[in-house]
Amino acid sequence: MQDASTSPMPAAAAPLLGIDLGTTNSLIAVWQDGQAQLIANALGDVLTPSVVSVDDDGSILVGKAAKARLTTHPLRSAAAFKRFMGSDKRFELGEHRFTPEELSALVLGALKQDAEAYLGCPVSEAVISVPAYFSDEQRKRTVFAAELAGLKVQRLINEPTAAAMAYGLHEQKFERTLVFDLGGGTFDVTVLEYALPLIEVHASTGDNYLGGEDFTDALLLACLRDWGLKLEQLEPQALASLHDAIDQFKHALGEGQWTLTWQGDGQAREWQLDELKLQGIWAPLLARVRAPIEQALRDARLSPKELDSLVLVGGATRMPQVQQLVAKLFGRLPYRHLDPDTIVALGAASQAACKARDAAIDELILTDVCPYTLGIASQRGEQSAGAFSPIIERNTVIPTSRVERFYSTHPEQKTVRIAVYQGERPWVRDNILVDSFEVPLQPTGQIQSLDVRFSYDINGLLEVDVTFIETGLKHSHSIDRSPTGLDQDARQASHERLSRLKIHPRDALPNRTLLARLERAWMQSLGDERELIGSWLDTFNGVLAGQQAGEISRQRQQLSQALDELRY
Repeated sequence: MQDASTSPMPAAAAPLLGIDLGTTNSLIAVWQDGQAQLIANALGDVLTPSVVSVDDDGSILVGKAAKARLTTHPLRSAAAFKRFMGSDKRFELGEHRFTPEELSALVLGALKQDAEAYLGCPVSEAVISVPAYFSDEQRKRTVFAAELAGLKVQRLINEPTAAAMAYGLHEQKFERTLVFDLGGGTFDVTVLEYALPLIEVHASTGDNYLGGEDFTDALLLACLRDWGLKLEQLEPQALASLHDAIDQFKHALGEGQWTLTWQGDGQAREWQLDELKLQGIWAPLLARVRAPIEQALRDARLSPKELDSLVLVGGATRMPQVQQLVAKLFGRLPYRHLDPDTIVALGAASQAACKARDAAIDELILTDVCPYTLGIASQRGEQSAGAFSPIIERNTVIPTSRVERFYSTHPEQKTVRIAVYQGERPWVRDNILVDSFEVPLQPTGQIQSLDVRFSYDINGLLEVDVTFIETGLKHSHSIDRSPTGLDQDARQASHERLSRLKIHPRDALPNRTLLARLERAWMQSLGDERELIGSWLDTFNGVLAGQQAGEISRQRQQLSQALDELRY
């Protein structure tokens, strides 16, 4: 598996694409010449930051340029919006207001442009990865984001499963593996078994609100606490600057003692941190890692000793403290030879090839599981209304069809309300409502029995069939795949809102990205270094005004290298 930033693919070949839509970074890969290969963006990078910003001229920036503007223009930029997929949260960027799926669509659109530039042909379909523990609603919103970007989702694949697929094709081994996937915003654990051509998922669980961003936020709050400051005391730009500095600080942490130096609110500040203090700050987060691991092993009916290997996925697994915890829990070191940042995209592209029955991979069989329990609201006894009755238990292999019998509550009852929930709590009030509908009932003067059947497919589409035993009447209901709360008018409004946006030209993005980096570096520097970066900014603006492509390219390369050396 290799980088596909060169040697354009023949236009006649069918583009088999896989996308990792991540909280921090997103990637796109293509199945080509019998293997999955990563596609580089306009800057030559395979990682595209999942960040969107509105430029000063009103155009939309996506990726590295937008990430740099998080510090300089925090009120016109947004990141980590994947964490809010499926919610009603709105992001205000200047004069624009976006939903999480609209921002995700802009990232997907940028990846789509990169793929089309490389392939030399239009792109319309892809396999997209999602966290294993994403809810039904979050999966539907992901499909809608792809629709807004002009992409049809061939299949949604769970991120750990995609990683396992890429790993299995690479290793060609027969073994039991645990995939530990800690990304920027979500945490998933999947236990699976390789017996190629079969890859069988046994259990999958996780935490949708635990990721690298939480480790950064914990450091940020601890730093402010030591300085005697509160979040609300900092101006948005100062807070964004400190968050950026803390994030860079986190990536540099190893062993020993560290010092953070920051200038952002009118005075220079330092923060001292040692290993013992760091452990105390991150202890609550690291403790949350244990429960999903224990549940996945319990559901798979395996002990840690029965595992043959561990695979780390997601950029947050690069943190030494996370690697130490994993090694301690399992008594062994995880595999590190595959890039945790790129393995999900490669696996998604491999799944796309499977779906298209590519000759190089058509023997591979992948099974997956439903990671959460699905059931309905019911009544247990006279005083137990609102109980949760499971029909499909978590970690059931999919596709699957399960049926349970229920009874009406009154002899003259005229309707039955079927309320579908997902979750692991005994009462529906503590679980997530997926959908509800009413079924007419013919009064018979007796309590009636009814069978409720759930049929769940590999994309997370749930079919509900209700059969009344005494009368033989049947009612079928498909869970609506359109986002909850969005009727056709609202969906159309999202399409129109995005179609009116001015997207920054892809071929000009390297120049705009360098300008954003220079502006951020100037903001973060002081004294002679700030003066030097200011001169570079003036020089590059002058070169851009000259409109000489060769000189612009030469200056861009030199200044990018200079910023890299200064670690900006």
